[in-house]
Amino acid sequence: MAGKNKVKFNLCNVHFALLTEGTNGEITWETPEALPGAVSLSLDPTGEPESFYADGVEYYVINNNQGYDGDLEIALIPESFRTKVLKETADSANVLVENSNAQAGHFALLFEFDGDVKKVKHVLYNCSSARPSIESKTNEDSREVQTEKLSIKARPLASGLVKAKTGDSTRAAVYNNWYKNVYQPDAVGGYDDEEEEGDGEEIHVLLVVVFEHHRVELLLVDGADVVDDGVEAEF
Repeated sequence: MAGKNKVKFNLCNVHFALLTEGTNGEITWETPEALPGAVSLSLDPTGEPESFYADGVEYYVINNNQGYDGDLEIALIPESFRTKVLKETADSANVLVENSNAQAGHFALLFEFDGDVKKVKHVLYNCSSARPSIESKTNEDSREVQTEKLSIKARPLASGLVKAKTGDSTRAAVYNNWYKNVYQPDAVGGYDDEEEEGDGEEIHVLLVVVFEHHRVELLLVDGADVVDDGVEAEF
């Protein structure tokens, strides 16, 4: 994936993944599901930096990242989102029922923007959605598609995690599997080398050891596993 984007355009591949918090506070997500028919997404940052003044100057600036607020416009909200996130329930006749006692769920929102070189993929880890408006209008001389909007609030997790997106040199295994599960970063880059299939080349290092007039060659693969190359010569 050589090259860097100069511009971005288009919104596509919107997915959601239901968030679950365990009794011990552990956060997990279900496998992402498609939210087809994406029209537009607009999310504005929430929380402004706050200044602390002392000695007659701006002494310290307090970070106040409270995530993002905005709207996701799609062609039609799928039933899977209504039942899993908005907590509408299907009765015995498969009619979707809204109950004021239901507590809406939280979810991760995944999506991507096209670029002139490659797509940029995003994930917002902790989102909630308000109930959509009920609206439509009559047909006139021509039919006009009536879209639906979800008001989204993306908030930090307890760990402070808000969002992630792919970069210019994101590993191929992460990039290509973005929608198979919710990407979780870690201290060393967020992905195990063993999970990358066919990405990168093995590094071979030949180590020559001389011991009591014997020359033994050892082959190191990726600088970790030592394999005896079986070459021994007396000199």
